[in-house]
Amino acid sequence: MDRSVLITGASGGVAQALAARLRANDWRLALVTRDPDKLAAVDGDHVITADVSTVAGAADAVAQAQTHFGTAPAYLAHCVGSTLIAPLSRVREAQYREVMATNLDSAFFTLQAFLGALTASKQTGSVVVFSSVVAGMGVANHAAIAAAKGGLEALVRSLAADYSGAGIRINAVAPGLMRSPMTTRMLGNEAVEKQIAAQYPLGRFGDADEGASAAAWLLSDESAWITGQVIHLDGGFSAVRPYVKAG
Repeated sequence: MDRSVLITGASGGVAQALAARLRANDWRLALVTRDPDKLAAVDGDHVITADVSTVAGAADAVAQAQTHFGTAPAYLAHCVGSTLIAPLSRVREAQYREVMATNLDSAFFTLQAFLGALTASKQTGSVVVFSSVVAGMGVANHAAIAAAKGGLEALVRSLAADYSGAGIRINAVAPGLMRSPMTTRMLGNEAVEKQIAAQYPLGRFGDADEGASAAAWLLSDESAWITGQVIHLDGGFSAVRPYVKAG
């Protein structure tokens, strides 16, 4: 089995945890980032500097990976993402455009380039992208990121239908809050951490390795009969309402 994987957003916490998991199981890695100085690559990894939120950047990333592997990579973990927590009235146009470019445009253009190369090589494969719990339920002050991730989940379902006949699976992970470099400022002190953890039925938020575990499973043959799905990794936040005693 060709276990060549393209990981975008590779300098992020979940992406680096995923790379470590796959590397330990002898996968070949092509790691895409806009900032290679923040990337913990090791010998054998192929590092690609590109901005996949553009058509040209995504196409270049896939082309470089294909040249490196000698064939189109069969697996994609699209880990590019950002967040914006702000009420609608305070979201500036530049902020909105950046959120959409980072979270939705990057996924669309990366999948466009990746799936084009994969189908041209007549291979099967698997894709996992990262959404967010806020795409599936209303969470205050998340309008921009919810819109972007909602579009991303719709894209997953549509492309899963388009490419199922080619044997290509496309799924998403929708996490709640996870500890990672992106959330370091949010989890700034013990009181804030306690307050956030209390919002989750399991009493805690997640960590990057849990996101990596879910992604690795979706890429693997262990999930071979799953496509077009959004896996909620959120400690029960989107599905469970524990009984709470008043007063």
